[in-house]
Amino acid sequence: MAVVEFKKKGRIAYITLNRPDQMNAMNREVWEGMADAWIKVRDDPEVWTAIVTGAGDKAFSAGADLKEMSEQRAMIERGETPRPRPESGPMRGLYVWKPFIAAVNGFAMGGGFELALACDIRVAAEHAQFGFSEVLRAIIPGAGGTQRLPRMAPFGMAIDLLLTGRRVDAQEAYRLGIVNKVVPLAKLMSTAEEYANMINENGPLAVRAIKESAYRGIQMSLDNGLRLETLFSQIVRQTEDSREGPLAFAQKRKAVYKGK
Repeated sequence: MAVVEFKKKGRIAYITLNRPDQMNAMNREVWEGMADAWIKVRDDPEVWTAIVTGAGDKAFSAGADLKEMSEQRAMIERGETPRPRPESGPMRGLYVWKPFIAAVNGFAMGGGFELALACDIRVAAEHAQFGFSEVLRAIIPGAGGTQRLPRMAPFGMAIDLLLTGRRVDAQEAYRLGIVNKVVPLAKLMSTAEEYANMINENGPLAVRAIKESAYRGIQMSLDNGLRLETLFSQIVRQTEDSREGPLAFAQKRKAVYKGK
């Protein structure tokens, strides 16, 4: 059975970390599977959004597989070269402008927290917990945690979580702006699907342009961000979908978007 499952239903892709007996910890095989899944989402024109979750009801992902990490350190000390994980993945280097929704079904620790932060919308089950425990093991979050969390939560609280390694529950994560919605576990996937379906009602090329413009723009000055927004707006206005949207409104019917 694949450690990262990939399924499609309509225009939604479902990506599931599938190591429930290991709290969906991320080993090299999981990293390879996630990179492959992100590429599938990027390259499949029938997929407009993706939902990411973990198998079982205990963990989204407990983070890096510390047992594998220890084994790799021992290999290096013996002069051996462990097989590296992919250079690019969902947390760094592999940019996909289709929206990703994290359905956090339990612990999201370390790399699991980083994976959730790398998604665009986060829905959490009531029992979910979030934290960066790396500092407790004398290492640092190395897949975007020190960069994404301070951009999302108030800096003082972000640095608190990064330096102490303490956990926060779903409600505190919601108050900090890390989580978009907290729901009972039984409603987790249906809520994530509601978000996906709501997004999929919109023009997909506009959705992707908005996501790219927002993520790139937040790293720029306001003036440069506005220039980037103008460029994307001009590109989107040349699409068939941008003509369909106003026409459907004028004709009082539902728009039919084709991603063209």
